[in-house]
Amino acid sequence: MNDDLDDDLALDPEFANRFERDDRRPPCKLYLISPPSIEAGFAETLAAALDAGPVAAFQLRLKGIDEHRITELARPLQAVCASREVAFIVNDSIGLAKRLDADGVHLGQDDGDPREARQVLGPQAQIGVTCHDSRHLAMEAGEAGADYVAFGAFYPTETKETKHQAELSLLGWWSTLFELPCVAIGGITPDNAAPLIAAGADFLAVSGAVWNDPDGPAAAVGKFAKLQGMG
Repeated sequence: MNDDLDDDLALDPEFANRFERDDRRPPCKLYLISPPSIEAGFAETLAAALDAGPVAAFQLRLKGIDEHRITELARPLQAVCASREVAFIVNDSIGLAKRLDADGVHLGQDDGDPREARQVLGPQAQIGVTCHDSRHLAMEAGEAGADYVAFGAFYPTETKETKHQAELSLLGWWSTLFELPCVAIGGITPDNAAPLIAAGADFLAVSGAVWNDPDGPAAAVGKFAKLQGMG
């Protein structure tokens, strides 16, 4: 680990182009994040979305609700994911992920250490870490045993407040030098996703663009599935 890595030093946008693309890297896939609130019948909506195209994971991200209520809401969604072999990931809480026996947990920078998550959740858990626009944080997460790192926001988003703007070159740099998968997040839609895929994103984390699509969530997933490089 280079602790002296300076994130303020700009990456060369052409950095990744100097290297041969690793054809062994799987096609980019969707990583769905739940809407901020879940209504009755959402399990059916989720099932239809997962059936509409390749989705690798579903993250349950509910704020301002006690864990008992989240647990009640999670059970049918977890069953939908399990029946389709889609990873069910809990946002923020290692304890809740353990309680639900979830497939993994996604940690923000203030939500705990990947090492702690591994100790609590076991060797098979999928542990992701938000790394904003920082190469330093991403390498730290990798050294701590994360299974993926998440970069963003790449585009303006209303899903959550963002203080960090990530550049496409970050995806190219990471995917060229490291085998650990990277997730692109922030304002991603079927119309602006192509550059992220081309740059080297392994997963596209999407919320509003799917759940708020005027044609419905299943149609939105289908639109992503048609993009070159998605599979």
